[in-house]
Amino acid sequence: MQSILFLILFPLVVALALSLVRRDAVRRWIVGVSALVLIIACLELLRNHYAVPIHLYQVNADWIRPLMQFIELGLAAYMISLAVRHKKWLIIPLVLAQAGLGLWFELSQGHRLAAIFPLFMNQLSLIMALIIGIIGNLIAVYALGYMRDYHAQKKDVPDKRRSFFFIIFIFLSAMFGISFSNDLLWLYFFWEITTVCSFILIAYRGDRESIDNAFLALGFNLVGGLAMLLGIVILFLHQGIFELDRLLIQGKFMVMAPVMLLSVAGLVKSAQLPFSSWLLGAMVAPTPVSALLHSSTMVKAGVYLLVKLGPVFNGTYAGLLIALIGGFTFMMTSLLAISQRDAKKVLAYSTVANLGLIVMCAGIGTYESIWAAILLIIFHAVAKCLLFLCVGSVAHTIISRDIEEMGGLIVAMPRSAWLMLIGMAGMFLAPFGMLISKWAVLVAVIDANPILSFFLLYGSAATLFFWVKWMGKLLSVNQPRENIETGINRTIWLPLYILGFLMMAVCLFFPFVSHQMIEPYVISIYGLSATISRGNMIIMIIMMGMLFLFPFSLPSKRDKMKTTRLVDIYMGGANIPGSKTFLGSAGAIRENAFQNYYLEKYFGEKILLYPSIFLALGLLIVLMIGAVA
Repeated sequence: MQSILFLILFPLVVALALSLVRRDAVRRWIVGVSALVLIIACLELLRNHYAVPIHLYQVNADWIRPLMQFIELGLAAYMISLAVRHKKWLIIPLVLAQAGLGLWFELSQGHRLAAIFPLFMNQLSLIMALIIGIIGNLIAVYALGYMRDYHAQKKDVPDKRRSFFFIIFIFLSAMFGISFSNDLLWLYFFWEITTVCSFILIAYRGDRESIDNAFLALGFNLVGGLAMLLGIVILFLHQGIFELDRLLIQGKFMVMAPVMLLSVAGLVKSAQLPFSSWLLGAMVAPTPVSALLHSSTMVKAGVYLLVKLGPVFNGTYAGLLIALIGGFTFMMTSLLAISQRDAKKVLAYSTVANLGLIVMCAGIGTYESIWAAILLIIFHAVAKCLLFLCVGSVAHTIISRDIEEMGGLIVAMPRSAWLMLIGMAGMFLAPFGMLISKWAVLVAVIDANPILSFFLLYGSAATLFFWVKWMGKLLSVNQPRENIETGINRTIWLPLYILGFLMMAVCLFFPFVSHQMIEPYVISIYGLSATISRGNMIIMIIMMGMLFLFPFSLPSKRDKMKTTRLVDIYMGGANIPGSKTFLGSAGAIRENAFQNYYLEKYFGEKILLYPSIFLALGLLIVLMIGAVA
């Protein structure tokens, strides 16, 4: 238990220290050392507990719940003051409803609210802790160099790095709390802290666009928080329990109404349709915030809760609707990503899509789908964090997030380009993990409900399209380019190299991860688990070995690129000698350029976004009718 308490409390101490530090050099030391300590603590936790199915921990501290209630009321007052200051009146009733319900519940039932085991740990919570501890802290280290360059470029943005890093470590503490909370009221407390932290981080720039999008995220997540609290209250009043472990062993239909309300909180936090607009709006935040919210931590809290509830969903009406919402989100947001030129927006839609796939697995709730969902969580966290951080450093260097401006990046920024290619390959190419996970999802879908395979197949086809055209742009060289990545800070390169290595490592060793951690967790819930056959394992190891040999050819390729003379593309006699232009119709001189298809006429936001939101809203309404019926 000491290790768990350390992971929750140590980031609070770091946050307090960072709030007092003004000098950038001291801040770098504190963040760097603290990140290393937290990563080591997570690895030590893995070494000591990976083989144990579940630990339940008692915490003898009667003062904790009143302190949490006091903090919740303080956060409610803070949110109301912000809403009044910025005239966001819809926020106020949501905050008052949550605060009022929570206060009434504590005052009327407080003498009965004493969980025997408020903390727990199993293989799934351990996997979440590793994602938060390793990837979250790598993002914090990356942010040291990124935020310095960010303010050097954006002189009009107030330098609030003290509060920025303070909130980052508060956020990490709350995420560790979510991972290890067995007491649902503790889970709700940490859940709401992440909501407030995300609001502050999204609004970092302080301009109208950032503030509006921060309030959009806050409003949606307050709806999710209210649903979660209402579910906890109903669960306690009807069943007399508010512990996660006891919830999972109750009869499905006895707890279905509160589970549906808890699932709404998970859908909101994971930005599923119809709630996805808050995550897309969060793109205005600095890149470390995007990586923290969209890849490794905050959105993973939503799918983590839904995967925990997966056994309850298995074979139920609610599970089918959750799976439909997830599958529909996966397909539609994958199609929407095709029409995007903004690199961060492509990553955002891709994130929502892949989270939808995990939600679909959770809704199916079979042992095969839960096994696949956990694989997806691991691979997506590493690959998407690497991509977000790479795009951030590239955008700072070329002063653009437009994919079309990234042509020839393999020559202009070779290290960044190769890291991006590794991240993209990890999202859809064999033998990288996301493709293997999708294969596992397909098997689970066919066994449980073949109709859902429609969403998986069409969504995966769209995924292939938008990743391949972006990769092609990075590799296409149609004019001489100089290397322009020499000025990138070392604190940026270190996390990128580590994430690139992790991407390859989790793909190479994921059979071991599955055997040692995922399969024991699934077996502890269902009594059996999906697994990878020995033959498939050998084939994948051979393919990964071939991929590892590929980088050794890079020195010779790079030398050839330096000496290769680029010539004009033959345009059937219409070229103008010595230039990149050609003669068009009526003798007009036109520039020779290449551009991807974005098919906005078919997949643009104006065509697909709002119909998708309304259809998903209809599914959600049906889900909620079932909750109260």
